[in-house]
Amino acid sequence: MNEDERRRRNRERARQKALRKKKKKRALLLALSLLLIIGIVGIFAYMTSYIGAVNKGNKALERNDYTEAEDCFRNAMAKDDTRPEAYTGLSKVYQAQDNTEKAERLFSDALKKQEDNIELYRACIKFYIRSDQNEKIPELLDNATSTITDELPEYVVKTPKFSLDDGEVYDDVQQLKLTAESGNKIYYTKNKKKPTTGSHKYNSPIQIEEGDTTIYAIAVNKAGIPSLPVKKSYTVELPIEDAPAVSPSTGQYSTAQEIEIKVPDGYTAYYTTDKSEPTTSSTKYTGPVEMPEGETIFKAVLVNAKGRVSGITTRNYVLN
Repeated sequence: MNEDERRRRNRERARQKALRKKKKKRALLLALSLLLIIGIVGIFAYMTSYIGAVNKGNKALERNDYTEAEDCFRNAMAKDDTRPEAYTGLSKVYQAQDNTEKAERLFSDALKKQEDNIELYRACIKFYIRSDQNEKIPELLDNATSTITDELPEYVVKTPKFSLDDGEVYDDVQQLKLTAESGNKIYYTKNKKKPTTGSHKYNSPIQIEEGDTTIYAIAVNKAGIPSLPVKKSYTVELPIEDAPAVSPSTGQYSTAQEIEIKVPDGYTAYYTTDKSEPTTSSTKYTGPVEMPEGETIFKAVLVNAKGRVSGITTRNYVLN
């Protein structure tokens, strides 16, 4: 091989090498361009995706830009109204603006349309906890299907049990016992108002006294989730005294007499001398009454602390 041939081959090798290098450079540039395009498309897809809208809304919420945050969360809902993150974010926007009612309506309206959306129920429950409205959780789950409640056992609290049946009339003071599942506390009221954790805490039997008594009770688990309230009403009617003993007996008298009524403990006596029936509006007996001259119809009655009235005792006196 002569010198010219070697030079020609060397030039050809150099040309091929440069060509390969150029092709590699083009391929690299093409790959980088494709990666850039894919990245741009990916970023655009992310920014216009459900998660992208939610994250953008959360960032706007962090800087207190409630208008943009609401727009972002609603945009996310338009893309997918079954996922909970956008509802949670939008509820926080409303809460930050002191509009808890609007936040609650957001969840209630959505759950009416999505009765089997377990994650939406979870988000609603967390909203109630976040807004210190734990008492609304049992009502929410009471209206849910068994499919939902079976998936949320940590939020389902059984109501307390009562030892006495309501609807009966008892003739003696009763002791009412309340029981709940292990670890749960019981709170109750006797004033016909629904109980909260600020009501009476049950520690010992409740005395049901004479008259009508209404007991409301709830059980509360360790997480502070209450049960639905249970209401039971009781009536205790203690035996009433017979008509009061009045002395002296009916009759004619020639000398001044004092009329006395025997008043048992826990009772008040009332009387009339004008033939009318005695009531609590009549004259209250405080001690012996001087018998009037002439003919007198004296009537007396006993009234206990609960306002129950005994029979009437009548005496016919004539003082000459």
